[in-house]
Amino acid sequence: MVSPTEGSTRPNFVVILVDDMGFSDIGCFGAEIATPNLDSMARRGAVFTQMYNCARCCPTRASLLTGLYPHQAGVGHMVGNDGIPGYQGYLRKDAVTIAEALKAGGYRTYLSGKWHVGGSYDAARPQTWRPGEEGRPIPVQRGFDHHYGFLAGATSFFNPHTLIRDDTFIRPEPPFYFTDAISDNACTFLEDAAGGEEPFFLFTAYTAPHWPLHALEEDIARYEGKYRGGWDEARTRRHETLRGLGICDPKWDISPRDEQAPPWDGLPADRRDWEDLRMAVYAAQIDRMDQGVGRILAKLREKGMEENTVVMFLADNGGCAEFLAEDGHCQNYGYDTLEGRKVKVGNHMGLRPGPATTFMSYDLPWANASNAPFRLYKHWVHEGGIATPLLVQWPEKVKPGTRSDAPCHVIDIMATCLDAAGVAYPEQYDGNAIQPLEGESLVPAMRGQEWQRERPIFFEHEGNRAVRLGRWKLVSKHPYAWELYDMVEDRTELNDLALSNAPQAAKMAKLYDEYASTHDVMDWDKLRDLRRERDRKRAQGKQG
Repeated sequence: MVSPTEGSTRPNFVVILVDDMGFSDIGCFGAEIATPNLDSMARRGAVFTQMYNCARCCPTRASLLTGLYPHQAGVGHMVGNDGIPGYQGYLRKDAVTIAEALKAGGYRTYLSGKWHVGGSYDAARPQTWRPGEEGRPIPVQRGFDHHYGFLAGATSFFNPHTLIRDDTFIRPEPPFYFTDAISDNACTFLEDAAGGEEPFFLFTAYTAPHWPLHALEEDIARYEGKYRGGWDEARTRRHETLRGLGICDPKWDISPRDEQAPPWDGLPADRRDWEDLRMAVYAAQIDRMDQGVGRILAKLREKGMEENTVVMFLADNGGCAEFLAEDGHCQNYGYDTLEGRKVKVGNHMGLRPGPATTFMSYDLPWANASNAPFRLYKHWVHEGGIATPLLVQWPEKVKPGTRSDAPCHVIDIMATCLDAAGVAYPEQYDGNAIQPLEGESLVPAMRGQEWQRERPIFFEHEGNRAVRLGRWKLVSKHPYAWELYDMVEDRTELNDLALSNAPQAAKMAKLYDEYASTHDVMDWDKLRDLRRERDRKRAQGKQG
C-alpha cells in the first residue's frame, strides 16, 4: 500500500451500493430516468465502464466488504448455512471487512442500509431472529461503529422487517419510506463524522430498486405514461444513447430481445397500460434514490468535506427478472402496513403497483431493458448479470472527465480504500489469520493513469461460471458448455468463439478450475445434492 500524498489529510470514503439495478438504468449510462446527482458525479469525476459485481445481492456485498471472492468470504451462494466454509451464509472470521481494517487505521465507520451478509432471517418467523449470535454477525460486530438499516435481503419499503439500529430492533413510524430513511441516516452519520477529528468510512446500501415495486406517488407521476412505447423501444433507445456516450462501441450490436419477452406491439392495450405503470414505479424508485445521493453530496459540501471525500457508486447485480407469484415465497413478506391495511402479494395485472398495500416486481421484459444492451440478468454471469456502472468522485485527486474502460471488480473496492487511506491490509485480525487480499487498487485509474488488472477476474454463482482475462471472457450458463467472447469486438456476447479459438478457451477453463479448487468453490450440482440429502434426513428425523 502507498501512503497518502505528503501534506494531504487522509481521505474520507462514501461507498454507495444500490440493489438490483441494470447497467443502463441511470442517465449517464443511457437511461431516460432522471438521475441528475449521479450524472453530476460522472461529469465531475471518473467513470468506469467495465466494473463487475458477483451477480447477486449478498455475494457482492461479501466481496465488496472483504476484498475477497464470495466463497472466501463465506457467502458463496446465499445466507443459508450449508455447514461448509464457502457456503456458511455469513462473513468468515478469516476475512476482514473494510470497516475493520479502516477502523484499526483510525477511521470512524458507519453503515446506513442493507447488511445481508449475516445469516438468514425468515420474514415469516420473527421469533427466530437472533442478531449477534454465532452465525448471525451484525455490522457493529464487524467493524462498524454505527448501523441503521435492516439485516435481510428484501423487504417492504413502507414497513421493513429486521429494521435495526446498532444492536436493537426498531419499528418505523409513519409516514415512512425506506429509501428516504437510509438517506436521512447517512446524512446523520455525516453530521456525526464532521464533529470528530478522525476520517470516516460510510457505506450507504440502498434497497432501491429491488422488488417490491414501492414508490411515492409524487415520483411515480413523473414517469407514468413514459413507457407506453414499450421495452423494445426502451432497449433500442438506451443502446443508441450508450453508443453516443461512447460507453458502447459501435461494433457491439444490441443483444436480441429475450425470447421469453413478448413483442410489445402484440400486447393488449390494458396490459400495455399496466406494464407502463410497473416500469414507471421502478423508475421512481431510482429517481428517489438519486435524490438521496444528492442530499448526501450536499451534506458533504455543507460540512466542508467534499474535496477530500472519495464517493463511489455502483450496483450489486444486474436487473432482476424474478416474477413474484401470488402463491410464491413472497407471501412471507406480506405484513400488514404500518396503518394496519392488508398487503396483496403478487403481480396482479390491473392492480396499481407502488403503494404499501402491494408487493410486485417488474419482471423479465423490463429487466431486459434495464440491462440493455446485454444478455441475461441477476443470477447469471453473462454481462447482464454482472456489469455495473462505477462512478467515482474525489475532487482533490480525480479530474473531471476521467474514464477507465479496464475490467475491474468489487473485490477492488477494499484495495482502493486502503491504498487511498495509506492503511495496511492485515495478516492477522482479532486472533485470526486473514486470507490474502484478492483485489487490486483502482487509485491509479482514478487519477487518470494507464491501469490494467494484473490478475484474471473469476465468477461463480449457482453453477454459472466465468473468467475475464484481458480482452477475453469465458462464460457458462449452468448447465451448458463454455462460451468464449472477444470483449473488445463483442461485449454483448453474440459471437461465441469457443470452437474457433479452442486453445484460448482451454487455457481459461484451466484457470477457472484452478481458481475453483483454491477458493472454496463447490460444484453446484454436488451442493444441491448435499442440500437434498440434508433435507431428507431432517424430514426423517421429524417423522421419527
